[in-house]
Amino acid sequence: MSIKHKVLFVCIHNSARSQMAEAFLNKYGSENFEAESAGLEPGDLNPNVVEVMKEVGIDISQKITQSVFDLFKKGRMFNAVITVCDEASAERCPIFPGVTRRMGWSFPDPSAAKGTREEILEQTRKVRDEIKEKITGFIAEGKELKYWI
Repeated sequence: MSIKHKVLFVCIHNSARSQMAEAFLNKYGSENFEAESAGLEPGDLNPNVVEVMKEVGIDISQKITQSVFDLFKKGRMFNAVITVCDEASAERCPIFPGVTRRMGWSFPDPSAAKGTREEILEQTRKVRDEIKEKITGFIAEGKELKYWI
């Protein structure tokens, strides 16, 4: 049995991007990774994100948003903290003790999508697919790096 490496995904509201990244890593990388997500200013789960994740067979409708600062105050330890918001927002993320990797992956915010309902869903699907692709690459990279396994 391998040790699972704990990964925290952080964005502003923990309502979209970080939730998708957490769900994809837990689904596809559960052999080696255990993911959580949190926000700098936790909000409500984005219903469009819930819908587009269901389209790919992942139900996040029961997930709750949580504060990155609450996790920090509880002394939670992570092997990696990955921000999935823009760079300026990512700089506000606290430094977790014991973190071996800190990365920034910038994705557009699905909550800022504009247009008709279908256009908004299409923009949200695009972000979902970009996050999934990044996660599958991260999992593959993790298998190559001895300090992850």
